[in-house]
Amino acid sequence: MAKKERMNRREFMMSSLLLSAGIAAPTVLSLLEHRRVSAQDRPLRAAMSNTGLSISWCAQGKDAAEMWGEFLGVEIVWMDSQVDASIQRGVTDQMATQDWDFVAIQPVSIGTLVEPVKAMIDRGIPFIGMDTLISPIDEMEEMGVLSFVSPDNVFMSEAVVTEVVKKMGGRGKIVHTWGVEGHTGSQGRGQGFRNIMAQYPDIEVVDDQPGDWDPARVAAIWEAALNRHPDITGGFLHNDDMALAARQVVENAGLGDQIFIGGVDAMLPAIDAVNEGRLVATARNSAVRVHGHAMVVGWAAATLGLDVIREQVPFFLLADGPAVTANIDANPALAAEPWKLRGYGRNTALGLRWLEEQLLF
Repeated sequence: MAKKERMNRREFMMSSLLLSAGIAAPTVLSLLEHRRVSAQDRPLRAAMSNTGLSISWCAQGKDAAEMWGEFLGVEIVWMDSQVDASIQRGVTDQMATQDWDFVAIQPVSIGTLVEPVKAMIDRGIPFIGMDTLISPIDEMEEMGVLSFVSPDNVFMSEAVVTEVVKKMGGRGKIVHTWGVEGHTGSQGRGQGFRNIMAQYPDIEVVDDQPGDWDPARVAAIWEAALNRHPDITGGFLHNDDMALAARQVVENAGLGDQIFIGGVDAMLPAIDAVNEGRLVATARNSAVRVHGHAMVVGWAAATLGLDVIREQVPFFLLADGPAVTANIDANPALAAEPWKLRGYGRNTALGLRWLEEQLLF
């Protein structure tokens, strides 16, 4: 039986992720064969950290990384940054004194981890950046960061804000609640918001401040905003945890039918809220792809060699994801030709939800 016919389901999933991460097909087969031969060897040891496990996106990313770590034979030492740049700096300084087969980090804020990350890279440890820039992107490449895995934050923001603005009828008052100001993903989402607002002069931004990814802080921000402007009709928040916190404030105020809210990340509760009409839209920032791709690239570098993988894998890996709405393209003129309809005329959110539950999306 040919080798490709002996590939089991897990190896098929593994090969798919390797290929999507940019690793060449012959190398994929070599890696799978290496795993068969060395399955009983010492597991690789990797250090990972993201913004903080109190954030649902970060917790899902850890789950995805650990799933791939179990499969690949990688022991992951996870450092919880607790949404605190100083705590993350401390644990990263500690990482820099130890030996790792590879390291992958999503920083809390740009510019806070340059020295310890550079120290690890200079020691030959493969380093992968996740979601948020360690430093300006050209500097990251010059430092020797192996790959940077991230979504298109401007696209996600523009897609969600566009849906919110449609519901607002292109006019009214809107609240814009950031993540952390130094988080480059949040900066990109802020830019996407401004890009759309520039097209709608009849929309007034009545509150524009960071929520620091903290639902309790967001609740206070939104309660104050509603006290000042009870006629708010829209809101955009930089992640789903914050969007759902704002939505609860809106519902508590009896304004659920008046105010249209969108978020980012397409976490499972947010997809449910979209289907229930509680959120207008979210966009998938795939924690699974960001953390999974980082795991695979790091494992490949540790297995075949940093220089080999550096030649094969592009520096920037886009972890793309669509906007998620409850919209269904039900054009009756095309009912007999559903392939001409967006999403085949189906609710695409349900399928995306299932894929996310399996840590595939």
